[in-house]
Amino acid sequence: MLRISGLRLDLDYQAGDLKQAAAKKLGIPVTAIDEIRLAKRSVDARKRDEVHFVCTVLASVAGSEARLAARRRDPAVTVEPPEETPHVPRSRLAQRPVVIGFGPAGMFAALLLARCGARPLVLERGLPVEERTSSVRTFWRTGLLDPESNVQFGEGGAGAFSDGKLNTGTGDARIRRVLEDLEHFGAPREILTDARPHVGTDRLPQVVRALRQEVLRLGGEIRFSCRVTDFDLQGDRLAGVWIQSPRGRERVPCAAALLAAGHSARDLFVVLDRLGVPMEAKPFSVGARIEHPAAVIDRARYGAFAGHPALGAAEYRLACHWENGRGVYTFCMCPGGLVTGAASEEGGVVTNGMSDYARDGANSNAALLVGVNPADFGGEGPLAGVAFQREIERAAFQAAGGGYRAPAQRVCDLLEGRPSQVLDGVQPTYRPGVVPSSLETCLPGFVIEAMRQALPRLGRQLPGFDSGDALLTGPETRSSSPVRVLRGKDLQSVGVRGLYPCGEGAGYAGGIVSAAVDGLRAAEALLDNPELAR
Repeated sequence: MLRISGLRLDLDYQAGDLKQAAAKKLGIPVTAIDEIRLAKRSVDARKRDEVHFVCTVLASVAGSEARLAARRRDPAVTVEPPEETPHVPRSRLAQRPVVIGFGPAGMFAALLLARCGARPLVLERGLPVEERTSSVRTFWRTGLLDPESNVQFGEGGAGAFSDGKLNTGTGDARIRRVLEDLEHFGAPREILTDARPHVGTDRLPQVVRALRQEVLRLGGEIRFSCRVTDFDLQGDRLAGVWIQSPRGRERVPCAAALLAAGHSARDLFVVLDRLGVPMEAKPFSVGARIEHPAAVIDRARYGAFAGHPALGAAEYRLACHWENGRGVYTFCMCPGGLVTGAASEEGGVVTNGMSDYARDGANSNAALLVGVNPADFGGEGPLAGVAFQREIERAAFQAAGGGYRAPAQRVCDLLEGRPSQVLDGVQPTYRPGVVPSSLETCLPGFVIEAMRQALPRLGRQLPGFDSGDALLTGPETRSSSPVRVLRGKDLQSVGVRGLYPCGEGAGYAGGIVSAAVDGLRAAEALLDNPELAR
């Protein structure tokens, strides 16, 4: 087949228009195209008075496709190589592996191990996604936090309560495999073609549940409410893990474990540090969630095309950098979504964002983040970033008077350096609730100053972004892991043979797809390790 990219189509295009555009690009009659299918689609809104779709298609053409592509001499027309079926080797492991955590990295690692016949044992500290959803919604409604079943912990990981965004900046060939599996387990088919795909928080639970059932069908075992509390090491080798579950404390023997515990498994980071497992503090970002009316963002991005049914709620991604190298940027943008409580520890406030598949909420939100690095943490050692996060989260809890309410401040008040007394502009969506306040009560001064300087610049990139009525709710502290568990080229911990740190929590990913890909890589490395073979 031929891959033809850069086809510009109107928002109201029909299926036949794709074939017409492809034929025109190739300089051949429409009748010469036997088959055509959409491979990728994005929105071009650089000119608000001229919004188009830009499509890439795969087309089967009568005659020699290679000769036609060569004759066109157009880099947008290439011959598509035949699809390769991924090779799934049979496991030669002498002992079944353990997977710690069942977020994106752990899920896809366990799925690959199960497909290879390795019968993985998954240890997940939280609850199955059905029960977890109930715990999370109870927290949002009442402020009653379950430290073991919340937005951070439980089946599906932190990504299960987001927008289900599947963007990634990596070019790994495994990405396609991840997307195809997600679609197979119930995600919308358009994730295979949209340039910025998403599943939606409301649809993710059924996808996660179907993936779990496949792991079980293939011989895997999943134990929920099972928290890893320690590692049994024999010299520099893993011999087992200790767990706490409703059955009590017990040792699980294993020669290999994938550590996919997520970026909020702070107690496990403490255990690794006590054992001397090599780790380091790493840069991450902190800030707040910024909310605008979705209609304002739609108009800013799409102009007169705002509200067109083919477009849906508008997305944005903004960034600026200062001479000192510190960046301010938006992250995890949730069109037509909600700001949510994402605490996992008692006495600390954490915010995040989420959208349902329809993205039809009144507001749109994103994290407005400032980069921080180990020099900012005010402490030494690999866990200094954890202490930095915790200090901010606890200060926010105190500032808002407890109950996991969050401090909120209008943009105009932040820019003028005064606390908000009332919130008479954008109505907050955060639950369990907000308190008009100043973000200076919880965020470091240099973070506040960076946000003040960045907002007008970001407003020039997206008109209305720095509107005084926009609302900031904070803090957002869990943008990525504050630690990196060091690993070698074989993806094993540099200090413990048989331990495979992977995913976002170990410091090697940032989002659902990149974490899933890293979980696959770690599982492949484990399967290929001759030391673990029979």
